[in-house]
Amino acid sequence: MSKIVVENAKLIKKRSLGRGNFIFDLAPFSMTKSIKPGQFIHVKQPATNLFFRRAFSIYDFDPDKRQISIIFKVFGRGTALMARLEKDADLGIMGPLGNGFKFPSKRESVILAAGGIGMPPIYLLAKQILEKGHDPDKVLYFYGGASKEDLVEMNRIRKLGLKFYPSTDDGSYGYRGFVSEAITNTINMSDGKYRIYACGPEGMLKAVDELARNIGLPGQLSLEAPMPCGIGICLGCIKPLRAGGYTRICREGPVYDVGEVLI
Repeated sequence: MSKIVVENAKLIKKRSLGRGNFIFDLAPFSMTKSIKPGQFIHVKQPATNLFFRRAFSIYDFDPDKRQISIIFKVFGRGTALMARLEKDADLGIMGPLGNGFKFPSKRESVILAAGGIGMPPIYLLAKQILEKGHDPDKVLYFYGGASKEDLVEMNRIRKLGLKFYPSTDDGSYGYRGFVSEAITNTINMSDGKYRIYACGPEGMLKAVDELARNIGLPGQLSLEAPMPCGIGICLGCIKPLRAGGYTRICREGPVYDVGEVLI
């Protein structure tokens, strides 16, 4: 786990992505050089009476500017208040938190599966895999949402130069159906050696986990959960392990091997 810092930052830039989705650029954050794809930050809004911080996956970062980017969707009071913030608003940042993904070998073809607001850590993983020299033709990015309006930053994903497969539940864009279905209907697993990475809603992760276990596909899943404390003390984000016992998603996760957690 990376060194954790608590710092004051400002909202440098805010952009609406539609459907209650927003992208925030925050700075300064001194630990940008140690960030791993899959890690998250805890954000506090000093101007509110909210007691708990909110957890947000890291979407991108710029070490030179000491800047970090997050994407979030308005779900409750905390994120609704976040969405009202304007440029130069003060925020408290704690992080980077969590364990992050392990990188694949260059011999492997990589399946990246993102659902809804689970896109940010998968995007950052894709970006860094390619920066490490992975063949773009061996990186397959599946991104699903309820409808086209739920798929954000698609142009930025395409600019990575990888193979991109969007899907929607209602068929309004790309493959009609779930991400797990798009994967099985697109890839012949006997064609090569694959490794899968996924982040998204619990139903999607359960389907991807089952798919991977059934065919013996190695990989990792990044789980989503409310994380009131972010450091494993409050036990608000526990999940049962397949081998028995429980895990704290904020502390031992949020990234786990396929089949490790009962979803």
